[in-house]
Amino acid sequence: MPWETKPELSRLLDSVRPDVVHTQAHFVIGRYAFSESIRRGIPVVATNHFMPDNVRPYLKAPKAVLDGGTAIAWWDLRRKFQAADFITVPTQLAADLLTENGFSSPIRAVSCGIDLERFAHLRELDCAASRAVPPRVLFVGRLSSEKHAADIVEAVAKTDPALGFEADIVGGGDQEEPLKQLAAELGIADRVHVLGKISDKALMEAYQRCTFFCMPSTAELQSIATLEALASRKPVVLADAVALPHLVRDEVNGYLFPPRDTDALADRFTRICRMPDDELDAMSKASLDVVAKHDIEYTLDTFEAIYDGVIRDVVDSSAA
Repeated sequence: MPWETKPELSRLLDSVRPDVVHTQAHFVIGRYAFSESIRRGIPVVATNHFMPDNVRPYLKAPKAVLDGGTAIAWWDLRRKFQAADFITVPTQLAADLLTENGFSSPIRAVSCGIDLERFAHLRELDCAASRAVPPRVLFVGRLSSEKHAADIVEAVAKTDPALGFEADIVGGGDQEEPLKQLAAELGIADRVHVLGKISDKALMEAYQRCTFFCMPSTAELQSIATLEALASRKPVVLADAVALPHLVRDEVNGYLFPPRDTDALADRFTRICRMPDDELDAMSKASLDVVAKHDIEYTLDTFEAIYDGVIRDVVDSSAA
């Protein structure tokens, strides 16, 4: 946040006089919200989505320097977030990651949640009747290095051409043009569709159109796009990394694969493409069971209870 706008947040806090402040980051606005809220005796709930590994791919420096910078990043996150009255993260694995990096404060996993009702019309579709021909995989996300969308392109190239297998890649980022170039170099430009940023309507159509969803990222603390695919009644193929394994029951609603292993990824793609309709339908239905506990209504109820708790603690502390 620019220095000249900082007083605006101070004035906002004084004007609104909130019972609690909830910040989603420890830098820029979130960082200033910490100090100004604490100064006013306002309890702070802090949710972490940050991982140093999300930044490393963009830094050109020797490994020793990157390792040192990563350690400093964890120290800074720890120093700021442990000043909060309550800490949450999207998944239990993300909570464990904070503990492994020196956090001593209690941490609760609360899913970011999605509005399952937005996808109700997709859940009603008969999987076999609406099966994509040719088969199609979907990726949705920021097109940056740590997402590894290029692994999908390489895996598509390793599948049997007779399958006619295609990929839709949705999102914007610095890898958009390199992905198109890679597809051309591999001779599959006609089967890889890098769509860029699209409208919500077009995104819904993409979820409906695909046979299954893939997330090859190695830096996911949850993955909203994967939750949306599950809510759309789609099988998922996910990298066995960070929090993604929590969203797939291997061989039940999709498959895990070793991160960065494009041969294994091509194998998982081929299995689903050749899967009989009844098996694909069973796998699709199983995705609904996995996503059920991520309904936004549950998330909102949970945070309301957390807010009530930290406010009550402040009142009790004042009374004492």
